[in-house]
Amino acid sequence: MIRLSTITIMVTMLTTASMAEADIQLGGQGVLYYQSNDLGETDLFSKENSSANAGLELSLKADAGNGFNLEYQETFLGTLGLENSIVSGTRQNAHKDDLNSHAMTRFYVSKKIENTLIKLGRQELPKSLSPLAFSEKWNVFKNSFDAVVVVNKDIIDTTIVGAYVSGSNRHNNLSTFDDLAGNSMALGAGAGTIKSGAYMLTVKNESFKNVPITASYYALKDIAGLESGNALWLDFKSNQAPVKFALQAGQIDPANNLDKTTAFGLKASGRVENIGLSLAYSSVNDGDVSMQNVGTGVKTPLYTQMIDNQDFISRDADTVVLKAVGKLPVGKVIAQYNITTDNSDAKNNYNEFDLIYKFKAFDTKMFLAYIGQSTDKKTFAGGTEESANTVRFWSRYNF
Repeated sequence: MIRLSTITIMVTMLTTASMAEADIQLGGQGVLYYQSNDLGETDLFSKENSSANAGLELSLKADAGNGFNLEYQETFLGTLGLENSIVSGTRQNAHKDDLNSHAMTRFYVSKKIENTLIKLGRQELPKSLSPLAFSEKWNVFKNSFDAVVVVNKDIIDTTIVGAYVSGSNRHNNLSTFDDLAGNSMALGAGAGTIKSGAYMLTVKNESFKNVPITASYYALKDIAGLESGNALWLDFKSNQAPVKFALQAGQIDPANNLDKTTAFGLKASGRVENIGLSLAYSSVNDGDVSMQNVGTGVKTPLYTQMIDNQDFISRDADTVVLKAVGKLPVGKVIAQYNITTDNSDAKNNYNEFDLIYKFKAFDTKMFLAYIGQSTDKKTFAGGTEESANTVRFWSRYNF
């Protein structure tokens, strides 16, 4: 199995930097993150079911000349001692069982050749161009990938992206870069992994104004215990007011005569005075894998993805989400409601209500959310709960 070599990348960076006086920029972000729920025999905000992190990302960007650019990022995660008073665990670590740790989460060299950009090394992948292996932003810090990415714009109004993605880290441990997948390749009682990485080809065309079309294909190499599989994803948008429409469809084929998982979604959005409204629908069949990010196995690319509904909407389910966004003098409020019909034999239908307040204070982004979840049967969160209430808060300062 091909693996990107950190040593090779480092040598390339140092050699390139020696060819010219590098223009270096420093930056990063500081984060404070807290979450609590009332699962089990505990109350909301109790220490037993609360977790938190204090985190710092430091990044270095260098224009080394001759079209070469370098980027390095180190991520530091700690608790500020909060585990001794108000929380019992962390949201993320950089080493297992280490409350104060760090990891190299970005480390790549890029080169621009006319209309082609080449990036080699540890990097983030956007969902817009890699819908089934993307960097998720719901946790303290994003996950990243060891990858080779080539972006070409020679064709008018067309972006072509080719990539080989060899591995990714996990949200609970940012230092562990391993095989792709996770629970998105859950097969029977076990969780398969994509042991030899994935090859991706994405084409995005914007020839028709306000009507972008994006199509992606993945060759999933050497799935654990299986042959190689493949995946497809299509996204079509019509961004013309007053009502905007979007359509998505995809398929994951795990091979070995296992059932393919297919999904499609629809979304309509518009504005009524100062309130943005949207209605989204998704349907996923009863294939043998979940329609989730094969990089981390957590979130889905579906329009109906909310704060915490991914495990209920990603397989054998129909989902409707209604969302409203209202601006305030300071920040904005988002309210969204999820209704999921479970089409499996379990018939464990699911509902979620999210109330989110986003604002900025002292040049710092703030996020406060309430998440209310309920199911028809006592199978919530892998336990015996019928409902749960969660509060999440984070604060991010970029510099």
